[in-house]
Amino acid sequence: MKKVGVNINTSKDEDEKNLNFIKNIINKYMECEIIVFKDSEGLDCHEIKNLQLLISLGGDGTMLSTARKVSKYDVPVLGVNIGTLGFLTAVEISDFENAVKDISEGKFSIESRTMLYCNICKDKEKIEFNALNDIVITKGPLSSMITHEIKVNDKFYSSFIADGVIISTPTGSTAYALSTGGPIIYPTLDVIEITPISPHTQGIKTMILPSDDRINISVKNRSSDMILMADGQESVNINYGEEITITKNFNSCKILRMDNYDYFEILRNKILWRTMECVGDK
Repeated sequence: MKKVGVNINTSKDEDEKNLNFIKNIINKYMECEIIVFKDSEGLDCHEIKNLQLLISLGGDGTMLSTARKVSKYDVPVLGVNIGTLGFLTAVEISDFENAVKDISEGKFSIESRTMLYCNICKDKEKIEFNALNDIVITKGPLSSMITHEIKVNDKFYSSFIADGVIISTPTGSTAYALSTGGPIIYPTLDVIEITPISPHTQGIKTMILPSDDRINISVKNRSSDMILMADGQESVNINYGEEITITKNFNSCKILRMDNYDYFEILRNKILWRTMECVGDK
């Protein structure tokens, strides 16, 4: 590898101790130029396409921000956790040296993760979002429940009252969608999930669709305060009569995985850890 980028969440490494550690380990095993990005600034420039690897140094939020900005350049991302949960990240900071050694020996693979594309027209202007986890449409803090009308490929699916609705990828199935009763979907599957948030009727459940389907959502409340969020990091207010279109993103997120990566072990330890029987016999 000739060029390696490091995108660091500076709030989690104010003294740059972790950043310096990362740079020293890379220099120990690779002869390459290291380019540092701070808080995802500059990740959407064309020079990113010249990187052979981009390291996301932070937590899941840093990984999501990194993925949205670099997916169009097909740069593989290695998530290194210095945050709290770190479910999306591939390695902990304590295992980073072993990971870099394995990378230098070719002991890794690249996963392709489905992403979402969303657009909404406001005052004749098209506002666009990308998401690795989910697109969430939800009511404001003091608003009443929302009446949603959803069409799939221009065919009416359902109209229901709820606090909101989540359109998620398999990667996002273990995020907000899981807490609202959605299923866990294996992350490399190519599907899209629709999950209502606290629906007024229990007859409305999660729907799993082929990723090629087009989803159109409109809200029928005239006075409610409504918000659209992408990965919980970007947002826009929604008004009555505006239609949201969500499709599979043309670009996908390339995630670097070590050969010894065990998805189910990570799932047990970081998502299902409250259920002790999930550990099983070893």
